[in-house]
Amino acid sequence: MSLKNDQNELPVLKKTGKGYDLLAVQKIVEAIEGGMARSEVCLIYGLSRSTISTWMRDYGSASYKASKQGHLNNAQKRSMIRAIREGRMTLQEAKLAYNIKSYSAILNLLRQNGEKSDLGDDMKPKNNAANNQEDAEKKALQKALEDAQLKIKALNTLIDVAEDEFKIPIRKKPGAKRSKP
Repeated sequence: MSLKNDQNELPVLKKTGKGYDLLAVQKIVEAIEGGMARSEVCLIYGLSRSTISTWMRDYGSASYKASKQGHLNNAQKRSMIRAIREGRMTLQEAKLAYNIKSYSAILNLLRQNGEKSDLGDDMKPKNNAANNQEDAEKKALQKALEDAQLKIKALNTLIDVAEDEFKIPIRKKPGAKRSKP
């Protein structure tokens, strides 16, 4: 792209006491909105990309800002999140289908809508069969834990009785050193 904006050439950028000349900054912002690459502006003026981004945020037109903001409405977000959670869509497919630039944006939506949702109450899982299976597994694990604790108590009692009856130490003393082979 050329160094010319539709109206004028890019201005000479002069640094004032507090920053850059506001008129020049606004002309640069207009040039970027008109299609000039930010990287080209960075090269011409020796500015960082973050400076250009700040200027675009602060001085960009309302239509430019609107085009850069989130483009999914609540129904689309809800549909995408539901599809991902139900396994009908992968993160990569969602990224492509909804034209989202990064995976982190999708992951943030998933995290934000995990417990409570301003997108709708239909985001919570309603699978009773899975909940019943989890409850059954939990009860089985608790029963196995109780059985293991009872077995440990019985073995400790058995060791205590054997030590008393046969007058021999069975348990290892704390801090005992290993015997040499």
